[in-house]
Amino acid sequence: MAGLELAEVILAVIIGTLAAIVYSLRVLILLERRVASMEQNIQKMTSRVLKEEVRIEKALGRKTAKRKVTKRKKRR
Repeated sequence: MAGLELAEVILAVIIGTLAAIVYSLRVLILLERRVASMEQNIQKMTSRVLKEEVRIEKALGRKTAKRKVTKRKKRR
């Protein structure tokens, strides 16, 4: 009978470990969804700010400033 009890304990430990893995994956998926929605909100806000900047620049009569692209020298 002692062998059967040991097998039950081992089985309980394995099932508990699997349950913990499933729960942690569930939490990970929920956190990933939250981060994705935060990224979408940030993208919406930045596009609104960009539109507002363009509107302000047009109202002031300025053209959008173009940045110069500088070439890097190759190191030897």
